[in-house]
Amino acid sequence: MRGTATPKGAAATPARPDGAAGAGSARNGPPHTFASDILRGVDTPLREPTFLILTALAGEPMHGYGLIGEVAALSDGRVSLRPGTLYGALDRLTDAGLVEVDREEVVDGRLRRYYRLSPAGDATLAAETERLRRNVEAATARLRARATRPLAPRTAGGLA
Repeated sequence: MRGTATPKGAAATPARPDGAAGAGSARNGPPHTFASDILRGVDTPLREPTFLILTALAGEPMHGYGLIGEVAALSDGRVSLRPGTLYGALDRLTDAGLVEVDREEVVDGRLRRYYRLSPAGDATLAAETERLRRNVEAATARLRARATRPLAPRTAGGLA
């Protein structure tokens, strides 16, 4: 089976169903893997809350309310997850194999479940981070080029 480039320490991933490897060319470096190449059932590109949940779990295993706080901190308060939304996302990510239950403990008579990033979740986060890095790199280059060239004069009779 043909695969795509894999981040160091991550498991090899299969080629896309259409037979193509991950995107890339000699011009922009070696091929990289899109999250959709790694597994099915998770929207790609990743939505920001999903990306932030995986990012939070890349640091250490966390329980639900810890994740809510970490996602808010990572996003400078732009993303505020409600418990129902978070636990629905964790169930979906667990079913997709991106997140695993690390451990459970009882605190004040309530079950506290800790989650960790799985190897597939690590590979997905790495692939999505690379995709975003390339997008930022392209946008930054265009903005720098735009800043160094004079603006073209507007012509009369243009579009209103």
